[in-house]
Amino acid sequence: MPYTPIVATLGYVLSADHQHVLMIHRNARPDDPAWGKYNGLGGKMDAGEDVAECMRRELREEAGIEAHHMQLRGVVSWPGFGKGGEDWLGFIFLITSWSGTPLARNHEGELSWVPLQRLLDACHPDLEARRRANLPLWPGDVHFVPLVFDANPSVFYGVMPYRDGTPAGWSFTRF
Repeated sequence: MPYTPIVATLGYVLSADHQHVLMIHRNARPDDPAWGKYNGLGGKMDAGEDVAECMRRELREEAGIEAHHMQLRGVVSWPGFGKGGEDWLGFIFLITSWSGTPLARNHEGELSWVPLQRLLDACHPDLEARRRANLPLWPGDVHFVPLVFDANPSVFYGVMPYRDGTPAGWSFTRF
């Protein structure tokens, strides 16, 4: 069967001092599948866009900022991730230089600067460390978010199948 995923971007915007990450708290619509979770910024790619332009557009639309330096950190395939079991393919960026004043909120929720260490603690293998971080994320984020911020300069390529709204596995490679 051909793989025909929904293509999307996901970006993590660092503050000028690289100590905070701009995240959206998805709290605007109770029917949102991501209700209550914190997430990076991004969304579906439009026809005629490349992934970098998609990421830049999503940052303008969701945060009101203009990216100047973005680094592709990873590509993740999420088979079965969508509401109806659709497959998703995400290009994950780290945004280290940008201009503008971030919006306080958008149609999905409130934007806030989350300490980078708190985000990494929320992804820690130790469940108690995750609990103390008190930062609700998608369950699968704990696997790939640390790779976005690690010192390895190589792009990671991952696959995270979903079943019934839950990650059913995770694997990745780097070259």
